[in-house]
Amino acid sequence: MLMRGAFPNLRLMKAPLITFAAGVAGAAVLLVVDPNKPGNLLPKCPFNWLTGLNCPGCGATRMVHALLHGDVVAAWHYNAVLLVLGVPLAVWLFARWTKDRWTGERRSVPKSVGVAVLVVAAVWGVGRNLAGI
Repeated sequence: MLMRGAFPNLRLMKAPLITFAAGVAGAAVLLVVDPNKPGNLLPKCPFNWLTGLNCPGCGATRMVHALLHGDVVAAWHYNAVLLVLGVPLAVWLFARWTKDRWTGERRSVPKSVGVAVLVVAAVWGVGRNLAGI
């Protein structure tokens, strides 16, 4: 039995732990559900559905499915920019958030990171549609 106050920072970890659990649950779904097969229950991209164009995140579900099955080449094909930049950024942001919650720090993410994400997303979104990828 844990003594009250024995791990005072543990209560601060609730949000990161819930987020991590949700990610594991999503990964478990993608291990068994193939987003490439017609009729699967996974949601479709609303931007693509409405416009017929690929948004910067289109292919992310198929990319994660491929990664979970060890197919890095297919993951690259589905969304190269998200694979190379998005995955490391997401890991860094999650690790930073988790550390900050544990230590009680309140650091903000530099605005330049947000600006860079928006610029890369815009260039990738336009470029992939012009190039047909």
